[in-house]
Amino acid sequence: MYDSTRGNLQNQSASQAIAWGMVPGGGLFVPKTISAIPWQQVQGLAYPELVIKIMTPYLAEFSPEIIENIGAIYSPAVFGGTNPAPLINVGKCGVLELWHGPTAAFKDMALQVLPYLLGSSLKNLAENSEVIILVATSGDTGKAALEGFKNVKGMNIVVFYPDGGVSAVQERQMTTTEGNNVHVVAVKGNFDDCQTAVKEVFASEDLREKLAERQMIFSSANSINWGRLLPQIVYYYWAYLQAVEQGKISPGAELNIVVPTGNFGNILAAYYARKMGLPIRQLICASNKNNVLTDFFKTGIYQSRRPFYLTTSPSMDILISSNFERFLYETSGRDYDKIKQWFRELSESGSFRVDEKTLQCSQTEIFAGWADEEEVLTTIRKGYEHFGYVFDPHTAVAMKVYEDYIQASGDDTYSVIASTASPFKFAADVLRAISEQIKVADEWEALASLSTLTGWEIPKGLRDLQNKPEKTVLRCQPEEIKNIIEQIFNISEI
Repeated sequence: MYDSTRGNLQNQSASQAIAWGMVPGGGLFVPKTISAIPWQQVQGLAYPELVIKIMTPYLAEFSPEIIENIGAIYSPAVFGGTNPAPLINVGKCGVLELWHGPTAAFKDMALQVLPYLLGSSLKNLAENSEVIILVATSGDTGKAALEGFKNVKGMNIVVFYPDGGVSAVQERQMTTTEGNNVHVVAVKGNFDDCQTAVKEVFASEDLREKLAERQMIFSSANSINWGRLLPQIVYYYWAYLQAVEQGKISPGAELNIVVPTGNFGNILAAYYARKMGLPIRQLICASNKNNVLTDFFKTGIYQSRRPFYLTTSPSMDILISSNFERFLYETSGRDYDKIKQWFRELSESGSFRVDEKTLQCSQTEIFAGWADEEEVLTTIRKGYEHFGYVFDPHTAVAMKVYEDYIQASGDDTYSVIASTASPFKFAADVLRAISEQIKVADEWEALASLSTLTGWEIPKGLRDLQNKPEKTVLRCQPEEIKNIIEQIFNISEI
């Protein structure tokens, strides 16, 4: 069963939590009980079997057949091989490549599954309404969600992204998505503006009533949806099993996990994996120049009203990390009164301060650091020169913060870096970092040049993007998002 982080909705089924996406009126669903799954119980399993083992306890009312079908989604046809998330040795650490799915980003690991999870949830609830999936994206979630939900019967998806705030490749991936049920909207503002406006739409009783008259409901494909977060727990177990199999750690030994972090969902999945019993010594939260999380872990103050920077790691250009609410719910002792107070203060004043006990617990759980733009480019260059490995900017942020952590702590524990995107999604910046001699005219030329230079293949989902027909992109201000939704689905006249 699932509860709201703000205490306003309790004892909901997995199907209800996944179908709604977020709690009406504010708050996020969290499982009442964190299941214990020692790593020894999953040793020797293939990835589809691991999915079944990890996810089953959290999907109590789902039939074994449905969960087996979820595991089968991680097939070579979708992820390009029998290992959807290989652990690659780079220097003294391992890089967990999470970008072998159809959109070349880690979001595929969950968003290839979510449509099936959502559809099964609706069947469990005997819900026959048409679903409108609302997604705010800082770059990668949008395309992965569009790819997962395109042409899925009974579901529509609308993706909102910051106009000018994503890479050219990310934008083109979204605007060239095929499917008669997908819509793309560029918002004048940053990701936080998109995300806040979408949350307000979810909370709109007026719009929900209009949709109900049309037998339509809202849901979410962002990591605020537990159905997004749950599949991400699996690949941290997979990283551990690979580290043992490769002899990087002895069976039962601890490892560190380093995650480049924007909306806090990916590192939260690692946090839950540790609570479930995975031997993780240290979680390391890596931020770019938008280092609101780093400041929180130092001071206990979350301050979102601050300068916003467009960086070479746009998927992390976020100042309001939605999943951080779940983390604080856990580290405050599941005190929903505190969560309500803190996030009311965040909404009203742009900041809040947690109590000393919550801060100490948070600092015990996570080490936080950040990297500036020059450090990111330097890390990409060093990675290629020293190891022949090509980091994308997000993974480079994680590597630099990991290096800082080693220097500060002296911890020589084997560490796994979560690599969240293919370097080809940000080819021009990567190319600039590793070769000052090669000059390119645009992102498309950069893709080819990066492949020629490194010998790495351009991911299938990124090839010939510039030649694919684009959809019509709607444009609006953040406050116009509600009107855009009414316009797309012809509900304004109700």
